[in-house]
Formats: sequence, structure tokens, C-alpha cells
Amino acid sequence: MHPTTALPDAVPFSRPPTPGLHPLRIGWYGLGAMGYFMARNIATSKKLHPASASPILVYNRTLEKAEKLVSEIGGAAAVVASSPAQLVTDCDVIFTNLANDAAVQSVYNDFTKTLSSTHPTRSKIFVDTSTIYPSLAAEVDKSLSNFPYCHFVASPVFGPPAEANAGKLVIAMSVGRKVIDLGGNVEKAPTLKLIGNGLIMGANELLAETLTLGEKSGIGAQTVQNLVKEIMPAPSLLAYADKMVNDKFDGSAGFAIDLGIKDSLHVRRLAAETNCPVPTIDVAHQHMLTARSIHQRQNQTGSQKWDLLDWSAIIAGCRVATGLDPFDSKVDHVVPDD
Repeated sequence: MHPTTALPDAVPFSRPPTPGLHPLRIGWYGLGAMGYFMARNIATSKKLHPASASPILVYNRTLEKAEKLVSEIGGAAAVVASSPAQLVTDCDVIFTNLANDAAVQSVYNDFTKTLSSTHPTRSKIFVDTSTIYPSLAAEVDKSLSNFPYCHFVASPVFGPPAEANAGKLVIAMSVGRKVIDLGGNVEKAPTLKLIGNGLIMGANELLAETLTLGEKSGIGAQTVQNLVKEIMPAPSLLAYADKMVNDKFDGSAGFAIDLGIKDSLHVRRLAAETNCPVPTIDVAHQHMLTARSIHQRQNQTGSQKWDLLDWSAIIAGCRVATGLDPFDSKVDHVVPDD
């Protein structure tokens, strides 16, 4: 299905009204690398969630993460929900931040089962901040639209966990430093998110190639990084160049390469469905697969340095293709001539 084509018999897209004047109860499902910080910021924000409001309800498949959040910010700001069903029945706005399409589909299927038995009598807004394929957003929207007073907002976010922590995310329709309103068609926000992630992974591929070329040509990757700082000082380029040059490939502190590969599959699917070749993304995808394959082999032999691999390790694909060590730049480090 074309990513911007409405599903057959779908209800017209519309923007949900703000729920009534009663105090809002907020729920959050998914406390991974991004969701944890986003939920914490909402729970502790005086502007978005005043002290007079109820604590937000939080739920995570791994209970320990929910308990950790409550322990960090206190029971007055957040409490652990007993089940996903409690989020649906007790909350007016339910946020989700999940790892992949399968998780989103499963969670929203559970939500609709609860809605079938509870019959909501006031407005409920479901806000998904995950990165999913556009047609899935439309499917979720259609499913929720079958219930009165229920509305769905596709609201994927741009930025790594550190920016989620600092409240500096860019959000394609929903708390951050910038909101991009794409109108009522819920497929547009996930489409823009995939395009944006494609832009980032394409830029990372270019960084990986030029930094590796700098090393192989005797200039040195550090010198190329300094050039990036002078002529292309975009925050994302600077951050990922630093990771690549200094072998900062710990995915637990960044964006896991598994998620990057998932996103590259989505971007390539979108490209195929729209007849729009994306050769840079194709190469980036292959290099991420190479990096993950090497890392998995290291896991098998017990020689891995990181439990999770960051997607900046895309440079490993370039390094091994030129005979360099994939994850340790010091092995073949070039010292530029004076």
C-alpha cells in the first residue's frame, strides 16, 4: 500500500479535541532508552503536568524499569500501572514508545481488547512516539476510531537518548524543543520520521566513508573530523564523527544498531513502494549488517567490548573493506606527517 493512501473504509482523518476540563490522567507504556526519559520529563514537568495533577501511570514489560522510574522521581510524580488495561481505563492520554512494529501492533491490539469491554465515555488520546511503518499507523488509527471518544496521534521523535533526557527532541506531531505539525493524516508523521532517519543514516555512511578514506590515505581520521567541524558543523555530524573516530560504539548509551537496521528496512520498503531509489541507504544498510555480523561473532567468542552496538559502528563496514580493524581504530592508527 502506498504510504500516504488511506485504508479502505477508513474514517476521515481528524484532529482530536482536547479532553474536557477535568484533570488529565496521563499514562505511558514503554520505558526503553528513549521512553524512560520522555516519561520522566512529562511526569516532572510543572507546565505539562502540574503538581495538582494525578501522578502519571507508567508500564513496561520489564517491571524493574517502571519501578526504577518511580524510585527516581517519587510516587507523587509517577506510579506503576498494574497492567496495560489500567492505562486504557484510567488515563485520558496514553503515550507509547516501543521498539518495533510488532511491539506496537501487539500493544495496540491489547488496548483495543480493553476498549471493547470498557466502553469509554470521555475522550481518550493515544500518542505513539515509536518509529513504525506508515501503513501500521493507519491501521492503528482505523482500529481505535471504531471506539467512541478515542483518537490516535502518530508522533515519532527525532534524537538520541541524550536529547530525550535533556528535553531537546524534535517531534513530528507531539514534549520537545520543536513540533512539526503534519496535519490529520496519521501516515505522514511516520513517513517523515523514516525520511529523517534515512537522512541521518545516509550522513553516517558518508562520514564513515570519508573518515576511513582519511585514515587509509595517511591524512588521519582525526584530521577529517576537524574538517567536518569547520565546514559542516551540524550537531548530528559532529556527534557521530566523534563516536566513529574515538570508537564510542556502546549502543546502551546511544541508538542500537538493531533499531538502525530495522529503520533502514523500512526506508528501503518505502523507497520501493514509491519507486524512489535510495542507493546511499542501500549501502548504509549493508554496512550496518556487516558491523552487526562482526559483533555477533565476537559475542560468540566472548571477545565483544559492548553488549549492544551503536549504529555509528556502521564505519566497521568501511574499515574491514579496506583491511582495517572494525572497532579499534588504534590498531591501524595513522599519525599524520608534520
